[in-house]
Amino acid sequence: MADDSVLPSPTEITSLADTSVFDSKVTETSKENLCMVSTSNVDEEMPQVEARVVVVQEAGKQEELLKALKEIKVPCVKMDSMEEFGSLDSPEFENIFVVTDFQKSVFNDLYKADCRIVGPPVILNCAQMGEPLPFSCRPLYCTSMLNLVLCFTGFRKKEELVKLVTLVHHMGGVIRKECNSKVTHLVANCTQGEKFRVAVSLGTPIMRPEWIYEAWERRNEQCFCAADDDFRNEFKVPPFQDCILSFLGFSDEEKHSMEEMTEMQGGTYLPVGDERCTHLIVDENTVKELPFEPSKKLFVVKQEWFWGSIQMDARAGETMYLYEKANTPELKKSVSLLSLSTPNSNRKRRRLKESLAQLSRETDLSPFPPRKRPSAEHSLSIGSLLDISNTPDSSIHYGETPKSCAKSSRSSTPVPPKQSARWQVAKELYQTESNYVNILATIIQLFQVPLEEEGQRGGPILAPEEIKTIFGSIPDIFDVHMKIKDDLEDLIANWDESRSIGDIFLKYSKDLVKTYPPFVNFFEMSKEMIIKCEKQKPRFHAFLKINQAKPECGRQSLVELLIRPVQRLPSVALLLNDLKKHTADENPDKSTLEKAIGSLKEVMTHINEDKRKTEAQKQIFDVVYEVDGCPANLLSSHRSLIQRVETVSLGEHPCDRGEQVTLFLFNDCLEIARKRHKVIGTFRSPHDRTRPPASLKHIHLMPLSQIKKVLDIRETEDCHNAFALLVRPPTEQANVLLSFQMTSEELPKESWLKMLCRHVANTICKADAENLMYVTDPESFEVNTKDMDSTLSRASRAIKKTSKKVTRAFSFSKTPKRALRMALSSSHSSEGRSPPSSGKLAVSRLSSTSSLAGIPSPSLVSLPSFFERRSHTLSRSTTHLI
Repeated sequence: MADDSVLPSPTEITSLADTSVFDSKVTETSKENLCMVSTSNVDEEMPQVEARVVVVQEAGKQEELLKALKEIKVPCVKMDSMEEFGSLDSPEFENIFVVTDFQKSVFNDLYKADCRIVGPPVILNCAQMGEPLPFSCRPLYCTSMLNLVLCFTGFRKKEELVKLVTLVHHMGGVIRKECNSKVTHLVANCTQGEKFRVAVSLGTPIMRPEWIYEAWERRNEQCFCAADDDFRNEFKVPPFQDCILSFLGFSDEEKHSMEEMTEMQGGTYLPVGDERCTHLIVDENTVKELPFEPSKKLFVVKQEWFWGSIQMDARAGETMYLYEKANTPELKKSVSLLSLSTPNSNRKRRRLKESLAQLSRETDLSPFPPRKRPSAEHSLSIGSLLDISNTPDSSIHYGETPKSCAKSSRSSTPVPPKQSARWQVAKELYQTESNYVNILATIIQLFQVPLEEEGQRGGPILAPEEIKTIFGSIPDIFDVHMKIKDDLEDLIANWDESRSIGDIFLKYSKDLVKTYPPFVNFFEMSKEMIIKCEKQKPRFHAFLKINQAKPECGRQSLVELLIRPVQRLPSVALLLNDLKKHTADENPDKSTLEKAIGSLKEVMTHINEDKRKTEAQKQIFDVVYEVDGCPANLLSSHRSLIQRVETVSLGEHPCDRGEQVTLFLFNDCLEIARKRHKVIGTFRSPHDRTRPPASLKHIHLMPLSQIKKVLDIRETEDCHNAFALLVRPPTEQANVLLSFQMTSEELPKESWLKMLCRHVANTICKADAENLMYVTDPESFEVNTKDMDSTLSRASRAIKKTSKKVTRAFSFSKTPKRALRMALSSSHSSEGRSPPSSGKLAVSRLSSTSSLAGIPSPSLVSLPSFFERRSHTLSRSTTHLI
């Protein structure tokens, strides 16, 4: 493809030569003039020249522009035609012409007269920023490309190149003929040539010509900058532009994924053997020889070229990835020297690699097993990973040590004349610890550090918060285990049967408690973040593909490597138990090992407890998002969700009969919510994740202290799976009955009621939880589940709902809730002063025992106003319960 080496003649409106030379001459001339003026001022005074703005034609009609000229305090005159140009020429003023259209004849006339021309956006921007008018030797319409240095490559048509360069100059940009480190953007019409390769090696953004055209379309927007990432990324040259790819040796799933990625990155794909293909991507692990003789125009490259191009966000050079030269020493050396980062980043990476290699010494065992890649189900399920009884012994044994993290030990491990069983276990403990440290070093060196490096080609692969979520406290865990490994190495190098191994783990038990819970508790979140970023960010997907194929990873994915810290502590506990078995009773390390094992169990218990609390807090947030109108004071650090039960209301309370009700049992309260009749729209959580609309409607948040009895209603033909709660709100003098039918078969009714009674007893500080439950017949409380799902029952409920809606719609006078509460309160007071009648339940008002947030809330201390007193109806049935 031709480059822009052929330049137009100097008679063109805008020269295409390297404008840096011209700009430097202008700068030098201005400096010389300034020195001459300052020197001449000493001898004689020179007349001062003042800048004056001349608004031309339509510019004089823009009120915003005239207002801006007043703010910058520059003299201003108007010019309606070129006939007035001569009268404006004066030695006292330097005229700056403001032209709204750089395509009109008046602009051409002023340009030929070598006048200083600017566009309205320049004036408006200076007024807004409080800056003086910029000096430019060329017409300057706006400053959207100010301080940008551009280079062009691959343009055959001279007219198109002239137009692009002219627009760049009008927006304040500078042109360079050669692509070097000073060039900020390369505008490419093809993905070949020396300039393109130089830009890729320097990490210079490579743009399509449309970037300049679109920036010119937005020339009148104030504060617009063509270099803004959001705008610039729309016009970057994709890695596979002008490329037609085919894939050989991949599975159908991998091939389909790579074909989709090819289209996303601006390329196309065809079947293997098509003559139109420009690249053949080969899986070097499965393909031993090509099925056909490739043409000279076809690049046959390894898959690393494909993923490397995506990671760099630019087409990588093919010569270092050629498949047919994969076994030559020269290519191996060149590929090892190839880096996808800047030179400064290379030095940082080498320094870190050397330091990590010093810390990670070669051992006899290997951290990676010589077996097939474990399935995701086996390697990623962490249900009871911290339960040492469920940890497989195979997790202790590994394969070959990664070479990048290996170094000769500072001293060879001494072998006693007679190797005792205790020495054998101690050596295995040291070897597995050394392998584990190597794995942590690989995670940090191969994944975390490159992602955190500054100056990445194509910009950062991941945001800092995403990197923090994925890796968490891995560096802290690495530091702790590095110290443990050094102590074990010293112990093995100077072995004696009386030396204590338990003291080493007791010494670092506090550090283990501090570093492990933050990682283990949020491992699932880390895994989800990796999966999410891999799907949404092709460069991260390519980054993982490249690094996971390296021998240091042992053909394991990042998620499979990150699960090792979750498995490590149980493995150590198993080894310490084995060590204790082979330690004599008179050995002082026997008791120390028991303490060390106990401390590890405490660490794992602490991790499990923290994990349980974390999950419990997450469950509470899920309830708040699911229940519309849920009280905010449900969120509390001391509260946890115990059980969720799906029911149907059997009475008039807490809602109409037949309504679907969900009960959320917490350790100190009961949230009652009904199914919403209409669910409209979606909403976002604080983390900008779109959540489904709330499916439930809040009814009441009741402290468990208000539950006086739990009624287990016997099974009959007309009543199945029913129970009731006898509740006394603090604002009521009579009991209220809440009856339900359980609809879920997962939880037995007996288990649910026992669980409820236990937590009610804990809340009111009673030890006899069984006395809170009362078994009764359904006839005693007029409870039945007959015909709950019949058509007549559903129709009745629908009519009742419609009646309520009509009543509310045509209600012309609404009693204020406050007045209604006062009336009810006075009524309750008068009833409370009257002597109780015979046969009725004598009750007294109970003070609220709510412990929710320590603040009384209407939603906590009283049931809603629809709780009508049923004391007369329930008095005969409940007198003997209290």
